[in-house]
Amino acid sequence: MNLRYMMSNVPSRLVVLLLLAVFSLQAEQLAPNNLTTISPAGKAPILKLKTLNDEVIDLKSLKGKVVLVNFWATWCPPCRAEIPSLYRMYKKLKNKNVVVLGVDIGEDTGTVFSYLNNLEPSPDYPILLDADMSTMRRWGVVGIPTTFIINKKGKIVYKAIGGRDFDSKELINKITKLTK
Repeated sequence: MNLRYMMSNVPSRLVVLLLLAVFSLQAEQLAPNNLTTISPAGKAPILKLKTLNDEVIDLKSLKGKVVLVNFWATWCPPCRAEIPSLYRMYKKLKNKNVVVLGVDIGEDTGTVFSYLNNLEPSPDYPILLDADMSTMRRWGVVGIPTTFIINKKGKIVYKAIGGRDFDSKELINKITKLTK
């Protein structure tokens, strides 16, 4: 049996999860605090998902705010490592019109709830569920964690693949500049 035949019988969702797992098998150490500048800034793709509490969040409704969209999963070590820094950054900047959206990919509500309930403190920014990974594909995510930073006009201005220390002075300054 050849590999092409075997892969054609594997559900595409499983292939995507396997690829993401390979990308996430790096150390839990966070990457340098750099962001890739997107130039020219492009319009953010559609993002309309339910939260863990069944509330629907539509990115379009957040125009006028700086939004960080963080794609992650509970099984991803770098994702787990960066969540505390995302939470601290969110706490520092939420009164400056900065929103963090955590988009969990490919997992069910119970798995995500269980994981978040074991975090201290558990983040209180919205956690969205992309169980079928359609939003992840629409956004072109190839490895997790991946974070997109969207300016007040709804344009993606920065991207980060891999874990970051989002509450570092350097990144907080970059994000704060977008709020002006």
